[in-house]
Amino acid sequence: MAFEFKKCIVDGTEVEGLWEIQPKIFGDARGYFLESYSEKDFFAAGLTMKFVQDNQSKSSKGVLRGLHFQTQHPQGKLVRALEGRVYDVAVDLRKGSKTFGKYYGVVLDAEKQNQFYIPEGFAHGFYVLSDTAIFAYKCTDFYDPKGEGGLMWNDPAIGIDWKSVAPDISEPNLSEKDGKHPAFCWNGDYFDMNAKWIGK
Repeated sequence: MAFEFKKCIVDGTEVEGLWEIQPKIFGDARGYFLESYSEKDFFAAGLTMKFVQDNQSKSSKGVLRGLHFQTQHPQGKLVRALEGRVYDVAVDLRKGSKTFGKYYGVVLDAEKQNQFYIPEGFAHGFYVLSDTAIFAYKCTDFYDPKGEGGLMWNDPAIGIDWKSVAPDISEPNLSEKDGKHPAFCWNGDYFDMNAKWIGK
């Protein structure tokens, strides 16, 4: 198999559907070769999603994109850094999940070529650690602007420890829209993927 698939664990609990993936790299003095995706190997590991759209972005150091999710046509995403390094984070927003409201983060590094699969029902974002980063992701559904949503990058209810990998993140470079996302927790109620508020 050309990939190593690792389950993601938060506080001793497996985050269902969330995977770190390491492709096998074949390198020599000339450079390297790898398979970035193989339906055969992914299906054998139980990742039977179908990808319909590829996206790519370029960002400078200190840029934070997120936390984004879709309430309609939610997207599963297979993400990686083609250039540079980012700290990539997924927040479980699936009502009834054992890890609802928990996050998992991983450094994606173009030199390691590691990947992160984030299933539908998660908020997602990343912070750029290198001078620049080119970020690519395969999606299981098409983008629907009507279902676009977001959460505060530094919401204390989620408690993402950005500083563990980015000590200078106190003033990230945010888009105007990302700077206005609401909190996950509001007056004691928790956010639901259906854009409603549900009790604790």
